Amino acid sequence: MRIVNIHEAKTHLSRLVEAAAGGESFVIAKAGKPMVKVTALDVPAPGQTRRLGFLIGQIQVPEDFDQMGRETIENLFSTAYNTAATASAAALARNSRGDTPTTRLKAFENTKGSV
Repeated sequence: MRIVNIHEAKTHLSRLVEAAAGGESFVIAKAGKPMVKVTALDVPAPGQTRRLGFLIGQIQVPEDFDQMGRETIENLFSTAYNTAATASAAALARNSRGDTPTTRLKAFENTKGSV
């Protein structure tokens, strides 16, 4: 692969781009250090552009495609919500009766000598 210094690339850019478009890739280097690789793009030739609807008649989309997996998704979200809601409710119940990490630590410290 051809290596071109940056000054030469600036001077002969049009010629280098034409060569790259023809399949001759090259590398642009700065102070001998490779910086970028220039290569042709893989684009369709003029007149060969993609058209919408090219799969008509080849695939079938079910009428309820937007409902597929709905129950599974609802179960996943409701399970996660219920689990989080249950944990939150338990934490609220503990805190409402004064059972917090601070009160538990104080209770533990008070029982150290009595064991």
